[in-house]
Amino acid sequence: MKMFRLIFVLLAVIVASSMILINCKSKTAGDTKAEAETVGPNQLTQAEIDDGWVLLFDGKTFDGWRGYGLDAFPDSGWVIDDGAMKCIYSGLGEAGLGGDILYDKQFTNFHLKIDWMIEEGGNSGIFYLGQELEGRKIWYTAPEFQILDNFSDHVDTKLGKDGNRLAGTLYDLIPADPQNAKGAMEWNSAEIMVYEGTVAHFMNGEVVLEYHLWTDEWQEMIEKSKFPEFNPDFANVAKTGYICLQDHGHAVWFRNIKLKEL
Repeated sequence: MKMFRLIFVLLAVIVASSMILINCKSKTAGDTKAEAETVGPNQLTQAEIDDGWVLLFDGKTFDGWRGYGLDAFPDSGWVIDDGAMKCIYSGLGEAGLGGDILYDKQFTNFHLKIDWMIEEGGNSGIFYLGQELEGRKIWYTAPEFQILDNFSDHVDTKLGKDGNRLAGTLYDLIPADPQNAKGAMEWNSAEIMVYEGTVAHFMNGEVVLEYHLWTDEWQEMIEKSKFPEFNPDFANVAKTGYICLQDHGHAVWFRNIKLKEL
């Protein structure tokens, strides 16, 4: 009987020790997950830092940014609003108040992440691989990740073909599928991945389109679009260029702008 009790006690100790170890491991994993989840806007997790990601916006200043075609940041039209870049409503379309802004470094192969929110009836865009040409807007040279309030009466909800002017699209060229954009005044996540001519758009965690620059298919697609009418050279997208945020006269917010070079 004493031997049985001794064996029972030993087994109980082993089980208890195992439970403590499991609980400790679970707590550690949970703490790590909680730490990742509690990282606020405009911050990087340690895992992102280790993986080579950098912030392009600190949530407090416009450091690293300037106006398109300017040496400095615009004096008006853009403000910091609760940790986000905000383009102020003007109702002037592309004339805007401050104009388009760009990050003052060119990138070739990269993965860009950015959160965006648009006002009711609003329109804007994220351009990439853009060039600065005197007297020309950024869209003369750069593909565009379209930003739009899809649930409004904005003209781009009705124009274009097969919804190729809605949010997340390669503007006027390739529709986003699935079309999973949220409504006005809700945060959406955008990702743009560019690698040796292969480009993918992500929206709210899903791949919504993929295409390949400089191919015969790319040239044919451009020829069938509106772009040759305004700019015959649009198809010749550069291998290295700027990331640019559009002032299209509507209020739009951007935050969590981070990039990893590939």
